[in-house]
Amino acid sequence: MSQIALKAEKRPAAGSRAAGRLRRSGMVPANVYGSGLDPMSVAVNAQELWAVLHSEAGANAVIDLDVEGTSVTTLAREIQRHPVRGDIVHLDFIKVSLTETVEAEVVIDFVGEPIGVQEDDSIVETIRNTVQLEALPNSIPSSIEVDISHMATNDVLRVGDLPVMEGVTYLDDEEQPLITVTIPRAVIAEPEEGEEGFEGEEGVEGEEGAEEGDDAEGDGDGDSTGE
Repeated sequence: MSQIALKAEKRPAAGSRAAGRLRRSGMVPANVYGSGLDPMSVAVNAQELWAVLHSEAGANAVIDLDVEGTSVTTLAREIQRHPVRGDIVHLDFIKVSLTETVEAEVVIDFVGEPIGVQEDDSIVETIRNTVQLEALPNSIPSSIEVDISHMATNDVLRVGDLPVMEGVTYLDDEEQPLITVTIPRAVIAEPEEGEEGFEGEEGVEGEEGAEEGDDAEGDGDGDSTGE
């Protein structure tokens, strides 16, 4: 994975008002810290930051952050977004060494249509579409592609089924489920032919229950108690 350059400028002012002024000017406030580095408050161009994080490397891009002439090898972390617009309002740049492994969360890209969906009208239920792993900064994959076309109804894909990648260690439990191929609940609950009699009996029980409820209501005082 190639490294991407990004310029940053120091920001002496702190506080929400100063941060707001930065954002209105097209900049994003950020912090830079890591081993052997004095923490710094900086600002980066919002459009340039978007381009870096949407490159082929994705959110785990190795960023050569140029802070007014001083280059720091970093990864973007703790990315905060506006709850409505989705644009980045703050983030941290963590200093890393290219010779030491780091932890990262990577998106899993499920491709193909399972056999169970084609033959049984089952559905794919996604339990989790990311995995935590450890690798050298330049070995972190932008995503992990997994072919699920072979999966039949009731099959489960787990972390242990993910492809082996050189230099990459999965940190999540191997038994952690990621997706399942299941029959929709509505199909399971649908009564089979010849079961109409049961439905009618339920209706009778419902009427008897209603009559008993009327009697009970007559004995009471009428009071009720009701993010």
